[in-house]
Amino acid sequence: MLYNLIDVLGTIAFAISGVLVAMDKRLDVFGVFIIAFVTAVGGGTLRDVLIGSTPVGWMTQPNYVVVIVITVVISILFVDRLKNFRKSLFLFDTIGIGLYTMIGIQKGLDTGLLPIMCIALGTMTACFGGVIRDILCNEIPVIFRREIYATVCILGGGIYFLMLQFPINPTIAYITGILCIIVMRLLAVKFKIALPNIYSK
Repeated sequence: MLYNLIDVLGTIAFAISGVLVAMDKRLDVFGVFIIAFVTAVGGGTLRDVLIGSTPVGWMTQPNYVVVIVITVVISILFVDRLKNFRKSLFLFDTIGIGLYTMIGIQKGLDTGLLPIMCIALGTMTACFGGVIRDILCNEIPVIFRREIYATVCILGGGIYFLMLQFPINPTIAYITGILCIIVMRLLAVKFKIALPNIYSK
């Protein structure tokens, strides 16, 4: 139940971030839907292909498409209100990576992968929908900039597996992993924490 709820919330968060980027680029309705769709399911599609879970999730479960369509329609109707929040895109993107990282990790555990591989799978699940979105919208993907992005997914996944070594309810560890990713990303941006630039001025 918790897993399904988080999956839906992650889909909604990433779909909204896709809508906001697409509308900033002044795409038509079809373009907005496509960007929202690939943002929401792009990472999960890559994940499912890598672990051999085919057909991929959104092809066998139409509820993903339904959730994305409803989210796109509501986001378009209330886009002015969304844009009133200066950090709306950043916020929904941050929530999305927190939720999707743990979904990817859970998928890896279900497949019997080692923790380090589960973290890698979770990071790809969280980040690659945004990578596809940014490439299609002619932007440099956030994951390739100096911002702390994929790093917090890795750290959050590590915290989750560390907590599992103690007598803690796995659900609490799961939720803590999500919250740690979201909080670390928020703090990194607030305090302008970034990875070092390897290029000299």
